[in-house]
Amino acid sequence: MTMFEATREFASSLDRQDPLAAFRSEFRLPDDRDGVRNIYVCGNSLGLQPRAATQYVDAVMDDWGRLAVEGHFKGERPWIRYQHLATRGFATLTGAQEPEVIAMNTLTVNLHLLMASFYTPERKRRKILIESTAFPSDYYAVVSQIRFHGLDPTDCLIEWRPREDELLHIEDLELILEKHGQDIALMLLPGVQYYSGQVIDMAKVCALAKVSGCKIGLDLAHAIGNVAISLHDWAPDFAAWCTYKYLNSGPGAVGGAFVHTRHLQADGPRLLAGWWGNAESTRFDMSRTFDPADGVGRWQLSNPPILAIAPLLASLAIFERAGMTALRKKSTLQLAYLEFLLEHFLADRIGVITPGNARGCQLSLVIREPALDARGVFKRLSAAHVTGDWREPNVIRVAPVPLYNSFEDIYELAARLDEAVTVNDR
Repeated sequence: MTMFEATREFASSLDRQDPLAAFRSEFRLPDDRDGVRNIYVCGNSLGLQPRAATQYVDAVMDDWGRLAVEGHFKGERPWIRYQHLATRGFATLTGAQEPEVIAMNTLTVNLHLLMASFYTPERKRRKILIESTAFPSDYYAVVSQIRFHGLDPTDCLIEWRPREDELLHIEDLELILEKHGQDIALMLLPGVQYYSGQVIDMAKVCALAKVSGCKIGLDLAHAIGNVAISLHDWAPDFAAWCTYKYLNSGPGAVGGAFVHTRHLQADGPRLLAGWWGNAESTRFDMSRTFDPADGVGRWQLSNPPILAIAPLLASLAIFERAGMTALRKKSTLQLAYLEFLLEHFLADRIGVITPGNARGCQLSLVIREPALDARGVFKRLSAAHVTGDWREPNVIRVAPVPLYNSFEDIYELAARLDEAVTVNDR
């Protein structure tokens, strides 16, 4: 017998028992519309604003106004080392050592910088492996890196393709590596596949890369702040991520990067150098000789975007208090409840792509019934003031985030989706 009930009262009872419920009040929720409460389940695209973000931004603005250029070295949070204020939070959320992580640039910029170091095609090993359903920016970056080396993507790009269930299977990757492993210079794979919401077995793919003798980088855009990560132990060569999804840092906010400690010695990989990648102790010597900073900081190019880091610090402080273990426990319960409600309200009319044993916050709902106008269902759901995400040809992505989504949100999502589907039949 199921532990759940398909009633608003039951959802409210789960909220009353939720030890993380108070964190919801620390975020700004979208405005009501005509008296209808917004159900925001789009944290996989843009996280909600922490209320404390305004205080962090205001503090920067105040220092700028009071101190001007001296804000680099004075004030509560001097700008000269501002990016390092995110280091502890990044290290905790990615399972990394602090010298291995840095807040810098944005995701695709970081991928390019890191591939410039770790994609070093040679006569035999010159191919890059990605998943065939990679987010377009990753695909563009990989193809342009191949072309940058004067190579042809049609010869040097290998794709790991999903099966008919739209999921990536490790066994298929193993077969690819068995056949082409000696030709692959780099694997660039996601931590969580953006379309299906599938959590990739990151430990396994890193181990496979090691056995095959190729480098590996991870795109953690949909993974950080969402699922448990252990980068230092898994030991990919590098990783990169954005922070505006589950880390709630705001549109266009700063990204993050990881380079494993084995590459951080003085004679480590080649890199594209910039002033801020120079050691802080000699940075203002204005020397023509590059003196690399400690750790992954040597990959920095320019001074950090202070105003873009400020909201991230507000969010990382919340994560530190909530803890990923508790957040994952709540998220698992929320998605189990959502699946129960979908079965109760919609039976087999709407399916779920995201595998039950490999998921974070996201469920990718697929409208399978031919008679249903899939896009029309999504439009009606949006009109009912539910903020989700549409992906062609028939997928609605929803991502209840445990920091700010309640169980009553889950109930409302299912009820309004039921109404959106039922209208189709009238």
